[in-house]
Amino acid sequence: MAERQRSPVTAPPIDRTPKLYIGGKQTRPDGGEVGQGNRKDIRNAVEAARAALPGWSATTGYNRAQILYYIAENLSARSAEFAERVGDGEVERAIESLFTWAAYADKFEGSVHQAPIRGAALAVPEPIGVVGVACAIGQPLLGFINLVGPLVAMGNTVVAIPSELHPLSATDLYQVLDTSDVPPGVINIVTGARDPLIQVLADHDDVDAVWYVGTPEGLRTVEAASVGNMKRTCCWLEAEFAVESVGSDELLREAVQIKNIWIPWGA
Repeated sequence: MAERQRSPVTAPPIDRTPKLYIGGKQTRPDGGEVGQGNRKDIRNAVEAARAALPGWSATTGYNRAQILYYIAENLSARSAEFAERVGDGEVERAIESLFTWAAYADKFEGSVHQAPIRGAALAVPEPIGVVGVACAIGQPLLGFINLVGPLVAMGNTVVAIPSELHPLSATDLYQVLDTSDVPPGVINIVTGARDPLIQVLADHDDVDAVWYVGTPEGLRTVEAASVGNMKRTCCWLEAEFAVESVGSDELLREAVQIKNIWIPWGA
């Protein structure tokens, strides 16, 4: 009796399409097009960032520094892979930037001011909260790191829209973040059209601040949308924005809010 021939078993194809990164997991975009996030994806990312905020903001500056160091070291280990997309120079500067923000995480502290009456005023920096970020189109890796880095170092959680034209530099970071002890929800990445997505973030009442690099029209949209919910904004025009010329002190100051505490003394 002839043996019945079995049809070959073929493994299902591996889905290698870039996805979003929300709550520490790669997530399919809700929209029909691959990699095009929409309002629902932004809402999910904001919810993940808000859930992660209490734990992350309470983490010591030392621990936040260690995690940023891990990201820098793991990015360095895969620098050749990233250099194929953006070039050696940008990868090296991005790694240096991560080490810089890591060093600042436990060193950007408050100050003491002399009060006009008997006492002293303590100016203590605190995280802003959940921050929406729209990155520049050029220098996609360095531009992403130099905006997300200071926010995370200061204890904020982030929903970031990477370079609209070159988003793969940010999607390649997913595995780096996964292997660097970054808690789920601290860094969320939604790829897609920059200006429509940042307007959703600016309109969202549970987002505490927006950082935007882009066009004059986009800047005006962000500012107008943020008026109604009293959201903090920090905006640059793309034509005037130079990633490496933005000083660390400026970004660190924008990444915190100052709580003033008056301590009286004497009779």
